[in-house]
Amino acid sequence: MTYAKDDIRSALATAPAAKVDVSTPIRPSQWIEFTTEKPTETGTHGSRTWIARAANLVLAYTEAKAGDVFERTGQPDEYAVLMYSDSAPITVTAGDATETVAEEAFVVVPPGDSTVRVDADGVLIRLFSDVATDLAEAALNASAYAEPDPRAAPLNPWPDPVGGFRLRVYRLAATPIAEGRFGRIFRTTNLMVNFLAEESKPRDPLKLSPHHHDDFEQISLAVKGRFKHHIRYPWGPDSTSWRDDEHAEIATPSICVIPPPTVHTTQGVGDHQQLIDIFGPPRADFSAQGWVLNATDYPAPEGV
Repeated sequence: MTYAKDDIRSALATAPAAKVDVSTPIRPSQWIEFTTEKPTETGTHGSRTWIARAANLVLAYTEAKAGDVFERTGQPDEYAVLMYSDSAPITVTAGDATETVAEEAFVVVPPGDSTVRVDADGVLIRLFSDVATDLAEAALNASAYAEPDPRAAPLNPWPDPVGGFRLRVYRLAATPIAEGRFGRIFRTTNLMVNFLAEESKPRDPLKLSPHHHDDFEQISLAVKGRFKHHIRYPWGPDSTSWRDDEHAEIATPSICVIPPPTVHTTQGVGDHQQLIDIFGPPRADFSAQGWVLNATDYPAPEGV
């Protein structure tokens, strides 16, 4: 990865090159503007949910209505609720624990049975691993992952959380954006989320940050404003598989799934915007920098 010297990410350790044959095809990116698509499901009180996926993760975006309840029965692994300034207040119950959350937060829900009740209208964003096969199969772009991407690292869970799996709420107000730290990053055993700052103006076109990841996808979840995603596909020996560069604008709410090892950067082009970056499995390089805010609860594997 290459960054400008004044980009905090320039200090990231360089990961070993992925051991993938250069002739292995590079998957196309995935672009989904949720509200332009037919909802995947509709709730009793009128909530509309769109489901999309990446190689290892599944995202459910909901225009939620008060009173609707989202239940998981026998969920095989933990999942997360991502709460930003437009999110609906919710009450989450898992086992004997119940938490009401009405502010920006990263909420981790343990395996097993759980419910998320919507207490007022707003946005509900839930993030699962693809172990939740019912959701993965319901994704708008499920066909894109009918076959595994050999260039994307598989999802091998990181160590169990300290004290075991339980309902955990990390309120963003307790960890504001700080100089010397990139965004606000949280992880679980199976995913990593970076809540980037809200931006009150377009991104400076002279200060973009094109870079690449050798072996993991990035999900860029746009929740406010408008963005232009720039993606460049490296050339392999088969010229018939080469892809043109992409420089496309997308509205919110939306996701762009950026495949490895494309060169990419995202540019906010609206008057006010916010982006949330998502990775699965968690990133070792971000973790090694000490940027993960809940690392005490969620240890990294040895050697990271």
